[in-house]
Amino acid sequence: MVRHIVMFKLKEFTSPAEKLEKMQAIKSGLESLIDVIDVLRLIRVDFNCNPDEAWDLILTTELDSLEDVKTYAIHPAHVAVAKELIGPYKADRACVDYEY
Repeated sequence: MVRHIVMFKLKEFTSPAEKLEKMQAIKSGLESLIDVIDVLRLIRVDFNCNPDEAWDLILTTELDSLEDVKTYAIHPAHVAVAKELIGPYKADRACVDYEY
């Protein structure tokens, strides 16, 4: 099994409410992929609760192999979420994949 973890730092927003709204949309969009992309075993998005840290969101996915991570990454539904919901608001991204 491979755990694919991605952290996102978002751009500045005009208000905390606007930021939370966008974060909820990203969470909903990503988590809905479990019903669309068959190689996903788990997908979860959580929000950072520590204001002293730089990252806003963490995406955790579990897949059977690194090949499945690649399949997930290029799946049209994932690409659409990344482009439409994440791309306009993403300031930075970090990723790690590990086998367990």
